[in-house]
Amino acid sequence: MNKIKLLESKQQNYQKFWRVLPIALFLCVTSVQPSWAEEKVMLRTLTVTGRGTQTIPTSLSKVSLGVQVQGKAANIVQQEAARKSNAVVALLKSRNVDKLETTGIRLNPIYSYKDNVRKIKGYEATNIVSFQVSTDKAGKLLDETIKAGATRINSIRFVATEEEITQARQEALREATQDARKQANAVFSSLGFTAKEIVNIKVDNASMPKPVMYRRSVPTAAIAEAAPTPVIGGEQEVGASVTLQISY
Repeated sequence: MNKIKLLESKQQNYQKFWRVLPIALFLCVTSVQPSWAEEKVMLRTLTVTGRGTQTIPTSLSKVSLGVQVQGKAANIVQQEAARKSNAVVALLKSRNVDKLETTGIRLNPIYSYKDNVRKIKGYEATNIVSFQVSTDKAGKLLDETIKAGATRINSIRFVATEEEITQARQEALREATQDARKQANAVFSSLGFTAKEIVNIKVDNASMPKPVMYRRSVPTAAIAEAAPTPVIGGEQEVGASVTLQISY
């Protein structure tokens, strides 16, 4: 009997313990919360954006040129365009140009209009290729492609090398960071505040430099015979921006 009473007493104590435990925990949490609230302090920050730009010389020419042929029969026109294009491509390969590729092949009818009636009078075939070459070699190479059969130069874009662009981006980012710091220091100094630490940094991608364009129409190879084609590159701008959030 004594053992049975002892077991019943222990069970009652356990039940009382589990009933009291949630209340004790609630009181504990409630007493701690004011402490947490007291430790929470609003962070004061200043946000500034700095910008940097670098100017770099162009040393490469991206050229787009091609062959244009007109005639009465579509198959003959296309064959003639292919023959001249093959000669131009063979020349470019022999000069070891970079990024040589075909960018357009077209065969279109040529129409004549009489008494509101449209009639096909012939066909025009156009084959376009693009490539990249050092700018100091571009002028002479253009003249050679005209002699080989090219009849049109669509465009020339002057660009810097990838290494030069990458280096310019890094320098532009450094300049943008310094610009942001100078702005922040000027604001803090004028207001009598002291900068503590940078709490956030946002780096915008450096903008791609826009190629410098050069255009010239080439109707016949006679121009190439008259004088060498002058090709002079320009400069490109690489820009970047950096945003700093600074506590004070």
